[in-house]
Amino acid sequence: MNIKSLSSEWNNLLHSEFDKAYYKELQDHVHIAYKSHTIYPPANQVFQALQLCSFEDIKVVIIGQDPYHGPNQAHGLSFSVTNDVRTPPSLQNIFKELKTDIPGFEIPTSGNLENWAKQGVLLLNAVLTVQAGLPGSHKNFGWQHFTDALIKLVSEKKQHVVFLLWGAYAAAKAELIDKDKHLILIAAHPSPLARGAFFGSKHFSKTNKYLEENNLTPVNWKLT
Repeated sequence: MNIKSLSSEWNNLLHSEFDKAYYKELQDHVHIAYKSHTIYPPANQVFQALQLCSFEDIKVVIIGQDPYHGPNQAHGLSFSVTNDVRTPPSLQNIFKELKTDIPGFEIPTSGNLENWAKQGVLLLNAVLTVQAGLPGSHKNFGWQHFTDALIKLVSEKKQHVVFLLWGAYAAAKAELIDKDKHLILIAAHPSPLARGAFFGSKHFSKTNKYLEENNLTPVNWKLT
């Protein structure tokens, strides 16, 4: 969780958050957790979403809840998993939706979404760390103060960003976003627990249509 790993651009934008009392407490909680337990993602990938996606390039934000809690899955990007790890059910459903929504999309063998991040898709979890085998275990550490501030920052300083909010938890973040400057798309969570309600949302084609209408390069969602 080394902020020195961030670009000068991100450090300049976030330095006021890093100086706040809540962040110093959060840092202490996380430091102790990594020393005491198995924590995901690896410490050097906690800020991977920011490391791979510059602030200048952001055009889409996909908000997740907290990292995957199984071995070798989480690597700092919401919904994404490392190579050679089985694609989790929610991501499988995302790929199924893409196949029906984006012409030529083929379901990939890897669930690694780094290619999206490098195109300006901020894959942001609301909570950036988790203890192995215990989903939601770090929800009271204070991460949401930081990630809410980050969402507000994008809303305030950017124009024409598409925010994809899947499920009630992510949808609650809509209040942080200026709907007059950005496009907010809300759907059911892609989890199988939502019984397929995510399917047919067509968020990926709607995203690209909006970007093109605002003279921005659409996202190449294909991963194969």
